[in-house]
Amino acid sequence: MAFLELTVLNNEPTPIVGIDLGTTNSLVARYRDGRPEILKPPGHSGTVPSAVYFAEGEEPRVGTEARLHAIADPGNAIFSFKRFMGRGLKEVASDLSSVPFPAEENQHGVVAFNVRGTRYTPQELSARVLRQVAAVAGEAIGSHAPLTAVITVPAYFDDAQRAATRDAARLAGIEVARIINEPTAASLAYGLDLKAANEGKEGGHTIAVYDFGGGTFDVSILLIEDGVFRVLATNGDTHLGGDDLDRVLVDLALSELTEKENLLTAEDAADPTVRQALRLASEKCKMELTNNPVGELHFTFPDLEINWRRDVTREEFETLIKDVLMRTLACCRSALADADLVASDIDEVVLVGGTTRIPSVRKLVESFFGQKPHVELNPDEVVALGAAIQAHILAGGTRDILLMDVTPLSLGMETMGGATSKVILRNSPIPCQHTEGFTTYADNQSGIEFNIVQGERELAKDCRSLGQFKLTGIPPMPAGMPKVAVRFSLDANGMLTVTAKEETTGNLAEIVVEPMNSLTDEELEGMLMESFENAKSDFEASRFAGLITELGTMLQASERGLRTGSDKLDAETIDELEEAMQAARDARVLKDVGRLKEVEAIRDAFELATLPLAAVLMDSVAKSALSGKSLNDI
Repeated sequence: MAFLELTVLNNEPTPIVGIDLGTTNSLVARYRDGRPEILKPPGHSGTVPSAVYFAEGEEPRVGTEARLHAIADPGNAIFSFKRFMGRGLKEVASDLSSVPFPAEENQHGVVAFNVRGTRYTPQELSARVLRQVAAVAGEAIGSHAPLTAVITVPAYFDDAQRAATRDAARLAGIEVARIINEPTAASLAYGLDLKAANEGKEGGHTIAVYDFGGGTFDVSILLIEDGVFRVLATNGDTHLGGDDLDRVLVDLALSELTEKENLLTAEDAADPTVRQALRLASEKCKMELTNNPVGELHFTFPDLEINWRRDVTREEFETLIKDVLMRTLACCRSALADADLVASDIDEVVLVGGTTRIPSVRKLVESFFGQKPHVELNPDEVVALGAAIQAHILAGGTRDILLMDVTPLSLGMETMGGATSKVILRNSPIPCQHTEGFTTYADNQSGIEFNIVQGERELAKDCRSLGQFKLTGIPPMPAGMPKVAVRFSLDANGMLTVTAKEETTGNLAEIVVEPMNSLTDEELEGMLMESFENAKSDFEASRFAGLITELGTMLQASERGLRTGSDKLDAETIDELEEAMQAARDARVLKDVGRLKEVEAIRDAFELATLPLAAVLMDSVAKSALSGKSLNDI
């Protein structure tokens, strides 16, 4: 496992890990013994559903339990919030129509969800998921030291969305070593850099990474040459994902339930609880169709006395989703055009994201690129595994590669008349910096206001404003005479610094762009203080969850041990052990964190009760190992 050593006495080394903060699920991985691995504590799959449930008067629940509450109490179970990271209300109007929880916009233009009278931004919700991910990592590693992580984002995430991801990590107490694109991480996981080095193809090795996840789609064209790992182009859609395929089935069900069979009224169909139940039923049907030619769309709603079933064939499903899948190919064509390539120029194709399990998706990609894509690794885990490799490299690993990402959208400034002057063009390799010369518009103008924008449109009003600043102290001169050099500097994490300098006076103005839909320092500090104030309860909740998991592992081991060793124990010892096991089973269904001490006592008593059984089993193993051997054989 890779570590970053801290030069502080009596401090644990901080593990550097890779985190895939996903729309549907999140995972954490580390590099150990020459390969990356998903961190999975005993009795845990390692997967943390990206969902948060707010129960009345209780601590919020994160992950699997939150997802289970999505039907019974949909307005208070928040999911798919990655789609809303770094976005304003107008930008996500279409997405909000498909989720069962209300949203509003705060004074800084950040989307916030109103849950039980309290507003939560996507950053705050993502931070709760990241804390759970960190807890999973801590249980698996056996260390509760603060994490340093490489965190992945869709390649098409813009500055505001990347900044929002950093905000979420900071709120979760995780130090971000680097933000990298998910497709880049996937290529690392497949070791395509090593393959390129072995083949030594002239002109380098080109890779297309087709990443179709739960809430986002993106495609990246990468080139590996002489150990340099460079993104040539990216394209994608942050409003396209597996959720859209679920929505196709939801629309099919609603159409038949309302128009054909009259089982639902228009009012019923708009009910958030009904829509969430339909969404989960549709997701289940979609997963069945991945492995079977026919799937069942089963919608049951006791309150309305509905128990409706309908078979969906794979052919019918493929027809329904065809338009959605064609949107992904449009992105592929654009990315290839930006890289000045055609599909036949691609050497390798990698599939990432759970949606790529769908047979028609794989056929579509194979047909478009003219070759079978890589599907050897679990598409849900491949991004986290690649992030762990990059974490290993940053921590001093020996793998000899250099990552060069690109900026997904052009960066520039608003000029007189509202036009956009692009300074850093879309798909420029980062880190990079570019300088442009500007001047004044009016005579004796003593200052210039700069509006930094991001986007491909020609008018600033159609692009995204990232920030504003002003350069003052320009000497009185006729219009067009002053010379102002404006430098855009983009670092490896995609963070932008803009500097303006008037050449005759040397007057300087600078802004480190904080996207308008990011959280302010004051908001972040307030949230951090809140997390500090709740640190004890958060730790107890994490400890409680860990104990429940530990009890499950101990129960499995004890049940197996009793089947082989009970005949060597006296009745009183067996009774004590079975009594401790029953107490453990009862404790495993507890939900009240306030009973932490009680659960700890049950675990300790259980551990004590297992000692005689452990001794019997060890004795049995030893006798078996020594059977038939002389002293000279030992």
